Amino acid sequence: MMIQKTGKATGFIPAPGNKGKPITIIGTDAIMDGFDEMCLQQAMNSRGAPGVTDVVLNPDAHVGYGAPIGCVMVSPTHIYPGPVGVDIKCSMSLIQMDLLDEAIDDQSTRRALINAICKRTPTGAGKGRRHAQHGREVDHELGYRMATEGASEWVCEQLGIPYGWAARCEDAYHVGHDGTTGALQQRLDKMLDRGYRDRFLGKMQQVGTYGGGNHFGEAERVEVGDSDKARASAEVFGLKDKHVAFLSHCGSRGFGHDLASTQFKLLEAQFDAWGIPYPSGDKKLVYAPLGTQEADDYIDDMSMGANFATVNHLFINQLVLEAFQEVIPGVTGDFVYFISHNIAKREVLQNQVQWVHRKGATRAFPAGHHELKGTPFYGTGHPILLPGNPRDGSVVMTALPGAEKSCYSVNHGAGRKMGRKHAFRALDQKEVDSDMDAHDIMHNGRAYPRDEAPDAYKDFEEVLKSVRQAELASVVARLKARFVVKDASKADD
Repeated sequence: MMIQKTGKATGFIPAPGNKGKPITIIGTDAIMDGFDEMCLQQAMNSRGAPGVTDVVLNPDAHVGYGAPIGCVMVSPTHIYPGPVGVDIKCSMSLIQMDLLDEAIDDQSTRRALINAICKRTPTGAGKGRRHAQHGREVDHELGYRMATEGASEWVCEQLGIPYGWAARCEDAYHVGHDGTTGALQQRLDKMLDRGYRDRFLGKMQQVGTYGGGNHFGEAERVEVGDSDKARASAEVFGLKDKHVAFLSHCGSRGFGHDLASTQFKLLEAQFDAWGIPYPSGDKKLVYAPLGTQEADDYIDDMSMGANFATVNHLFINQLVLEAFQEVIPGVTGDFVYFISHNIAKREVLQNQVQWVHRKGATRAFPAGHHELKGTPFYGTGHPILLPGNPRDGSVVMTALPGAEKSCYSVNHGAGRKMGRKHAFRALDQKEVDSDMDAHDIMHNGRAYPRDEAPDAYKDFEEVLKSVRQAELASVVARLKARFVVKDASKADD
């Protein structure tokens, strides 16, 4: 499938049948040459699906669930669960500590921090608050209000989260299909009455935990850029040069998975009842036309999962701060930002209200964007939290006006170049661990997970080069990993 180049790091593929706007491709020559054929086919399938008017393929793109991971899919008329995925509102967050990086040079200090964090935020797919040595009681009322209110003042107070942090979220809460919290309450009440009550409380117990897979917490050394723009943006964001920050990646845990997987089954059954074909024959591209009961139900479920994910991140950051304070008394922390990369949202594009589905893609509103009015970031653009890998680092960026070409979106990370099974076969455990040791990056496992090793991912510098050359965003600060907390239970399988 031939990509037509239009610039240093931009290109396109004609839409199916050459009808409508082409698929926008972001990437250098090296990135474009590395796109898997199935990834490109999924982009074509997504672009040809009913009601879809725009598809963007970011440099981290790889094969996903119906739509590629690392893509943007836009529709003014339809909602698609596939481009949101089963981890609703998987996101990034960052807290800046008032602590010089040299304070954690000693490995015994870092090991104590790792242990203190793991006591509060256990890792692993099934882990919840019952596995935490330090935590809060999560009862039915708190769970109900987390799902329906998100980071409300009451919810934050119950979990000991500073309510001011909610103002530094891309979205502190989500409402139902009709713009009300009441729609979410009605939807959740139906679920509880239909037998979900006991399972619901169990899933709510997972708040404040990372889970498994590629989710992680990472202590960082902040290195603010040299330019006047980078320094000015860093000041607005609250970043401190040569200080410790903590970066987190996780989502809506088992609650979001329950909501998403149930929706896929319901919509597949509805397609069978309607007798209509799946787009390109792919069940993972099921959809619902806006205004139907099916669309309303999905939007409500997605919003509840997103609310839980928001609270989960804020709570994790509070627990991490408490862990730092246990090991290094007197440390304070200021929340920088929380931003999603698995969500569908109503936004104005091309002077039209549309549903922008970001699957492994991050919102990128530049300075002066109308949706940033009333926020601290109207003059700079909001922070973009872009993880690479522990060895090669991560970045904080801010969008440029050129992000309009990508539907105001950038990639959500480096993107995989190896599937998990391939990584287990291809990568040597001793080499993976020695690579981490050589860069003085500690972690919580006996061995670092091979399927999450830096070499299982694309070249992060090439990905960043793609973003810069496409004029989507610029780097405000680099983040250098000092230690990592993640699920290492399958590291040496």
